Formats: sequence, C-alpha cells, structure tokens
Amino acid sequence: MRFSVWAPRPQQVKVRVDDTDHEMFRAGDGWWHADVEAGTDNSDYGFLLDGDPTPLPDPRSRRQPDGVHGLSRWYADGSFPWADGDWTGRVLPGSVVYELHVGTFTPEGTFAAAIDRLDYLVRLGVDVVELLPVNGFNGVHNWGYDGVLWFAVHEAYGGPEAYQGFVDACHRRGLAVFQDVVYNHLGPSGNYLPRFAPYLAEAGGNTWGASVNLSGPDSDEVRRYIVDNALMWLRDYHVDGLRLDAVHALVDERAQHVLEQLAVEVSALEAHVGRPLTLIAESDLNDPRLVTPREAGGHGLTAQWSDDFHHALHSLLTGERSGYYHDFGEDGGFPVLAKVLTRGFFHDGTWSSFRKRAHGRSVDTERMPAWRLLGYLQDHDQIGNRAVGDRTSALLSAGLLAVGATLVLTSPFTPMLFMGEEWGASTPWQFFTSHPEPELAQATAEGRKREFASHGWDSADVPDPQDPVTFARSKLDWSERERPQHEHLLRIHRELIALRRNESQLTDPAFGQVAVRYDADARWLVVHRGTLRIACNLAAEERELELDASVQDVLFATDEPRTEGRRARLPAESAAVIRVQIESSP
Repeated sequence: MRFSVWAPRPQQVKVRVDDTDHEMFRAGDGWWHADVEAGTDNSDYGFLLDGDPTPLPDPRSRRQPDGVHGLSRWYADGSFPWADGDWTGRVLPGSVVYELHVGTFTPEGTFAAAIDRLDYLVRLGVDVVELLPVNGFNGVHNWGYDGVLWFAVHEAYGGPEAYQGFVDACHRRGLAVFQDVVYNHLGPSGNYLPRFAPYLAEAGGNTWGASVNLSGPDSDEVRRYIVDNALMWLRDYHVDGLRLDAVHALVDERAQHVLEQLAVEVSALEAHVGRPLTLIAESDLNDPRLVTPREAGGHGLTAQWSDDFHHALHSLLTGERSGYYHDFGEDGGFPVLAKVLTRGFFHDGTWSSFRKRAHGRSVDTERMPAWRLLGYLQDHDQIGNRAVGDRTSALLSAGLLAVGATLVLTSPFTPMLFMGEEWGASTPWQFFTSHPEPELAQATAEGRKREFASHGWDSADVPDPQDPVTFARSKLDWSERERPQHEHLLRIHRELIALRRNESQLTDPAFGQVAVRYDADARWLVVHRGTLRIACNLAAEERELELDASVQDVLFATDEPRTEGRRARLPAESAAVIRVQIESSP
C-alpha cells in the first residue's frame, strides 16, 4: 500500500501505520512516499514530522473515526456497491433546490436517518438536495464551515460509506445532490496543514481567519488540493454539484482565477462521467462575470446565490430596515423587488450604505438567463446569522408566509427552500458549535455576543453556541407538519412546485418576459410571466386589482380570490396565479 503526502516544510517524514513507523522518501516536488506491505484497507495511520512523536492526520484523509486530531483511517471509496448506474443527472434550469443540514434535519442527525425522509422530499416536488458542509471539523456538531480536513466525511453523520449511501438513495429517487464546500478558510481547531506546507497565505486574511494561499509561492499544489477535493465529491461520491462558500473571500492574483481553473476541470470531468455537473457560487460581489461562460470571458460557473433577491423580499415582507436591509426598503421595498425581478441585481453599480461605497455590476439581461441566480426567502445564513436564529415564521403571519412562498416559487430564478420552510417550521436555526477546547469555546461564545451587541441586539438574548441546547432546539420538529396551519403552508408549497413544473412560463428564464406593476401605498404588486399574473396583496385588508387583460382562469391561490373581467379581489395577505386572455393584435 502506498502512502503519499505533500510536505515541503519538514526535513523528515515518517508514516505510522497500525502502530509501526515507516520512513518516507522525498521526491523533488515536495511529495513524500512510502510503500508499506503491512497496510490494509482499514489501517489507521498518521504522519510524523521532523521527529515529533505525535502523528498528524493525512491532509487528504478520507476518514477520521476519532475526530480531526486523531489518526486517519484508510478508506477505499471504490468499494461501495453503487446502484445508481442509470442516473443521468439533473440540470439546474427548471429545478427546485432544498437546502438541509444533516445534523439537524432529523432527530438522529445522520445520513441514514435523512434517507428515511427522502420520499417526503420527492412528494414535496423538489429536484435537488443541497447539503451544508459534511467535511471533517472539530467536535460533534457544527454548521460545517469550520472544516479542517476537506476530504474526510464527518464521522458523527455516518462517515464516507454512509454519505455514499445517501447520495445513492437520492439518485434512486430522482433527486440530485449538491454539496456545500468551503475553500476560503480553515477552521480554528485541528488545522495541521501549515505544519506540512504553505496552505495559508503569509499576509492578509478574511472574516474567518487566514486566507488560503492561491497565488503565492508553492500555491500550485494548494490550488491542486482545492480542485482535487472538488473532483473527489463529483467523481468518487457521485455528487451532482457543488455550492462554493463565499468565493469573494478567495484572494487570487493569478491570470486564471482558481474558480475558472475549477470550472475547466469540472467541465472535463462532466464530459467523462456523462452527466451534468453544477458549480454554484455564494458571492458578495454582485459580479455576473462569475456565471458568464468562459467562451464569453467569464469564470464559467453555473450559477450563484442571489442575496439581493432575498434582501428585497425579506425587507418587503417584514419591514426590517436595519443593517444591510437598509437600502432595500425604498418606498416600502416594492420598487426594489421589481428591479431585482427584472434586472437581476439591486446593487448593480449603485451606492451601498452598508458598505459605504458603490457596489456591483449590471447584468446583461438580454443574454444571461435568470435561472443562473438562485432565489430564496430563507437560507442557513440569513436565519442563523440573526441573533436568535429566528425564521420568517416567527416574523410573518401565515398569509405573508404564503405570499413569500408564491413569489419565490413563481420567480424567474432557480428557487431554493431551507429545510422546514415549506411548513413554516417554528424551530429556530441557531449558530451552534462543540469546540472541545475551553478557551476556544469561550472565545466563540463571547465573540458572538459582542458581534450582535454592536448591531443593537441585547447580548443576553444571544444563545451560547456551545450550549448543547442551542443545537438541540435547532433540530426540525417533524410533528408540526400535521398541525392545520403548518399543513396548509405545506400544501401551498406542494401546489406551487407542481404548478411551476406544469407551466412553462414559470420556468422561462428570460428577464425580458418579466414585468412588475405595484402600488406601494395600497401594498399590492403583480408580476407578469407571459400570460400569467402573480397577484399579491400584502395589505391587512382586501384589495381590488385591475389587471391588464381579462381573467381566463385562476391556477392557484393561497386564499379565495374573486375575479370578474379584468378585476381580481384578493383577500388580505394573499396571492394568486392567474391566467389572462391576451388579445392578439389585428
């Protein structure tokens, strides 16, 4: 069995395999190798650097049965008995994405338990399951963004074989799987990579710590580490796409950005495996070049999350105007949402009061399809980064929750739901950690309180991330679905997803086919999608709306509208999808 590790920094490297140490031999490229006859497919091993008697885990470890500080265990991922041979993948256009966190999706918090809920997701009608990070992090429970061993699957979720079983089960039900990955930083505990090589940049950093070395000395292998990790998920674990966390924090001064390099190699893998592979960015840049094809001079990613759509819709429905919501409240938020629906970004070179500078770049709406932007009312960040992790179900009435769902699922964007949103889950989604180190645990809790106190929150209201209760209360309560108010909202989501699948005008990605009319004072708006009119009344009273054409049929309604001719009377806080009769010109 061959063991290899990239370690240009130490002068001596040994590998300990099943309690026996073996010398490794250095190649000219900084890699060390050793052929060990005693190794088996289940061997525990670690690397000893420069005489240090404590073995370190493999930077490319596939399994960490004793956590990120323990020995690595050899895992032969090719031995899994895949049953998805007829799976041909799923393209992003026309899909509905469902974001979930394995640890809180079910009471058990495992891949095996999540499999038992997949039939429910099929009945809901979603097409893609997007998992929050599952790579190796310190502790038992965590959001996953503190990963330090990117190639390992978190053991508490079930480890690599259970992960493969989950992906296989999804594919057998027609569900694609996207995996959230973090390449912009490493977690605060268990990061031994700098002992091996210059994985981190010598200068600079981001919100979460030191930047990854993407363009400094020895950065070729660091970039290889990132790209190889991405290819591993897509190839060895049969994953269908990756969500790339906070790509704006990737500091890369090279002519070819690492994102473009990634897109190139994923495209090559896509041709080989014969199924579509998707790359979705989380970006704070509002720069459409990220999702512009390489042939047109862009980075070539498939799509990106749209925080502008979220902020516009959240601000409109809740009335919140603090922090980064401030700019999105103009005239009640109606013109802001209208701009995002028809032009992609709100900040497209405009002044951002939150950043105190101009922000963003305009979208070429004649060329870019709207499906390249993911639209959502909730996601893990926008809930969990609130002081108490309160969902919109704690902020909005049942009627406005239904209006929000209607606007998301009839938008020209690729819709995304966050687990439990579809039934208006009352359980919060809070920031939780389980750092074993007391100093780090205390620093995390105190830092969280300071952060929200600076934004005007009462620090006493901020849950302790280290308290196991914070994690426990963030788990979904599946029994809620059977209660009348929750069941009603779940039915609305199912009907809207089915309507989106049946009506081609709702998946038409042309910005030019979208128009918005509104009355900010009366608090109503109508979104035009071909011959469909998405009529929304956000007021606390019934409103009569004058449409631009005669009503032909009401395809969907959250309440009971009345229509006659070109008029539609919508009950308070309700929405309807109406087909109108467009008269052809003589």
